[in-house]
Amino acid sequence: MSTEPNFAPIRSSRTVEVILEALPAAMSRSDRHPVFRSPEQLQMHPAMKELGWTGVIDEVNNVARQQKGQWVPTPILITASGIVLAGIGRWRSALFDGRHEINCIEYPLGEDEALQFIIRHHQPQPGWNGFIRIRLALTLETYLRQKALDNMRAGGKYKGLANLPEAEHIDVREEIARIAGPGGCARNVSKVKTILQSAHPRLIDALTDGSLRINPAASWCEMPKAEQVEQFIRYSEERATTKVIRRSIVRPKDEKIGPDVVALLDTIQCRETQRPGSVAIRFGRDGHTVILIVRDLLPVPDPQKELELK
Repeated sequence: MSTEPNFAPIRSSRTVEVILEALPAAMSRSDRHPVFRSPEQLQMHPAMKELGWTGVIDEVNNVARQQKGQWVPTPILITASGIVLAGIGRWRSALFDGRHEINCIEYPLGEDEALQFIIRHHQPQPGWNGFIRIRLALTLETYLRQKALDNMRAGGKYKGLANLPEAEHIDVREEIARIAGPGGCARNVSKVKTILQSAHPRLIDALTDGSLRINPAASWCEMPKAEQVEQFIRYSEERATTKVIRRSIVRPKDEKIGPDVVALLDTIQCRETQRPGSVAIRFGRDGHTVILIVRDLLPVPDPQKELELK
């Protein structure tokens, strides 16, 4: 009788394709083998631990919903040292449930290769935005530089050289961008490096959760950190205001401004003349103009006037 464990099959051919695409080119299907592991023997990649990455919450919730539907989970992909490559949500769920062992597929990958696998495999998943992927890929910079230098030496070029020439540094930056995937262009790699060196922690938190983008954050890095936070607050307010406008204002293109609106604008202009600073005008990036006015300056409607309902 066969003693080989009965592992749940990977559910779809697309899942297999994604996994194989993420593997190093030198590896083959024969390099993997099924094992049973205790959830407590497994761990997050050190780079993800250092980042304090919490982007697996949605994956854990998805696993909980699937288990209610009696869905059989696919095996968790791990390295020989117990680093979880894929199936982080299933692993965390097994920990929470107090399970003694789980089905895994083990690959002979070191930490650096494992991180490349993790980034590439999770590229399309929610929460794994460009900043997160570039930041993780940047932890491979020393490894990639040494690998490039070793390749040059093996080819008989730059023997005895201690440091990479500038051109090879650029190639390393391009390789980091390639590992990071979509949105990980070489220019963004440089911007993220600047952000990690100079940005206020609040900006880095916002980049991590996706509420801030790389370009504006990088443009603020030349400012003092207190001013960076002020810029971020303005940016957040503008985005929030724009969302409210888009949800609440649906005006046909051919609709004309009515007399009541014109009268209101005249009133606002008059009140600003009487109390300078009580009205603020902000211009949105999408062409909208937002007028902010002190509440007690708004005209009080006449209770005796009948409202015309259309």
